[in-house]
Amino acid sequence: MHIPDGYLGPYTYVAMWIIMIPIWVYAGRRLSRELRTRQVPLLALAAAFSFVIMMFNVPIPGGSTGHAVGGAIIGIVLGPWAGVISISVALILQALIFGDGGVTAIAANCFNMAVVMPFAAYYIYNIISGSSEITSSKRVAASAVAGYVSLTLAAAVAGFMFGIQPLLHTDASGMPLYMPYGLSVAVPAMVAEHAFFFSFIEAIVTALIFAYIQKTDPTLLMYDRPTSKRSAKGAAA
Repeated sequence: MHIPDGYLGPYTYVAMWIIMIPIWVYAGRRLSRELRTRQVPLLALAAAFSFVIMMFNVPIPGGSTGHAVGGAIIGIVLGPWAGVISISVALILQALIFGDGGVTAIAANCFNMAVVMPFAAYYIYNIISGSSEITSSKRVAASAVAGYVSLTLAAAVAGFMFGIQPLLHTDASGMPLYMPYGLSVAVPAMVAEHAFFFSFIEAIVTALIFAYIQKTDPTLLMYDRPTSKRSAKGAAA
């Protein structure tokens, strides 16, 4: 899902920088106020985990790549704002050091994978899990669904960015200057590749890590959830 340089025109990538800069600033300030001391090492670990899992790229026809991100489990465990920072750090390092994703497209890639994914996963997980016990299997299932849907949604947004390029940038003869495929090709290509393969990997990874944390230290799953805290206390008793 890494968008390379040359596939998004300036209208899109400049707009995404304008959107992402205040998001990064707000996320940093919010984390400095809300992140618990014991979660600080986890934030660095989350960035490293996302960095590693995204290095397993498979090319997708049209110029992008498919892969798991780890954004769902980060959003669920540490909260979506922590996901913004940790995944953005991983994406920026990948672009600057390894050339994985374009420099001009950093903000666009961060929006898709560091904003759409952790926020979608966080809310989907909480809606499905509801007030169930923190140690219940329902929460494992909820994390898997959140992983699947969030990655598919992020892929759809990336496909949308690709697909609008022929509408925004053409030469005098009407030929696209950047991404040549419109919405009817770009969106289905991105969604299908992820929905039928990579999103399942994201779901499995998310569920396995969630289940492990659930068994070893369920207090880590209590990010901003008063009902979960009560449930955990009840389970401990």
